[in-house]
Amino acid sequence: MHCTSHMGKRLLLLLLSIGCCLAGFAAESYTLRGRVIDRLTRRPVAYAAVVLDGQGDKGASTDSTGRFAIERVRPGIYRLAASCIGYRNTLTPEYVVSAATPFIEIELVEDAAQLDAVTVTPTPFRRTAESPVGLQVIGLREIEKSPGANRDVSRIVRSYPGVSFSPVGYRNDLIVRGGGPSENNFYMDGIEIPNINHFATQGASGGPVSIVNADLVREISFYTGAFPADRAGALSSVLDFRLRDGDPEKHSFKATLGASEVSLSGNGPLSERTTYLFSVRQSYLQLLFKMLGLPFLPNYIDAQIKIKSKLSARDELTVLGLTGIDNMRLNTDEKGEEAEYLLSYLPRIRQETFTVGAVIPPLRRTAYAERLTEPQLSEQPQPEIPRQRRIERREPDAAAAQRRTEDDAAG
Repeated sequence: MHCTSHMGKRLLLLLLSIGCCLAGFAAESYTLRGRVIDRLTRRPVAYAAVVLDGQGDKGASTDSTGRFAIERVRPGIYRLAASCIGYRNTLTPEYVVSAATPFIEIELVEDAAQLDAVTVTPTPFRRTAESPVGLQVIGLREIEKSPGANRDVSRIVRSYPGVSFSPVGYRNDLIVRGGGPSENNFYMDGIEIPNINHFATQGASGGPVSIVNADLVREISFYTGAFPADRAGALSSVLDFRLRDGDPEKHSFKATLGASEVSLSGNGPLSERTTYLFSVRQSYLQLLFKMLGLPFLPNYIDAQIKIKSKLSARDELTVLGLTGIDNMRLNTDEKGEEAEYLLSYLPRIRQETFTVGAVIPPLRRTAYAERLTEPQLSEQPQPEIPRQRRIERREPDAAAAQRRTEDDAAG
């Protein structure tokens, strides 16, 4: 009886400890830090209001340097809404709030027409002025929670209207509005990339596994028509990836063990003006397939890197690198008639994909000229307008003196 009572007390203490730990995790919160700047001049915007979208009571105001800090934010996926007098209201992409939440930079666009009044209308959807019909914006929430997609963008867009996929179930070939799989264009931070899948075949863009690591993606724009001018040339669709920026304040790293690969990603500052973001993934499918006795052993490696540097107060340089290495070899250790038959027609695939590019946003170069206001223009020196000359016919001095003499004699 005494032993049973003692065990009951231990069980009660264990349950209380677990309850306290769960309560501690439930009450865990983080601080969102960031900066609000002018998109054209890249200068900080002071006294702007930044709130969590849909939670007007949770927000902060920027200081004189444009920085803000929103405290006691529960873990989750949020958008930030920023507003300031003289600027258009801005709704940011989705951010994952956790212990590794990056430094957030919000760009505001000046709008002098809204100086008289500011009207705030809450909406659960993000409005995009360009291509509202043929554009779908894919945020972090949809990437993380799309069922059956395994965080693969090509599989997420399959559920959109007008989008089909290859009848071969393991491939990510996209067929948009009847177009071919090779008629889709892919961009990453303004740089065109030829392929986004491992083990892609010639004449198509699909493959069983995506090269792009979803941990680095901030937002994706999927165009099925009305392509922007700087994304022209596509026949079926455009997938425009926007990657995260590196954290300018601290270094952070993340290791992930997935169902088919292991990955390492990180970001942080290289200097006061330069940040980095990288990801490396290595597959271990070849080990699993060999244990299962399959005749082919696929192996892939991919890496991404993004370096962003501020050249001046208004100019930025972004350098992007993307690589994918595929190697599918045959499992010659398998014996038997069936294994020999399969090995006789299975191909061995070796292919490499490399993309390197740099971008200097053209908007920065014309920023100063676009921000000249009327008072500033009036202060500029105006060119003198040449006056019209009055041409008079003058007589020689001798003839004029003789005429004056004749007039005096007549008088």
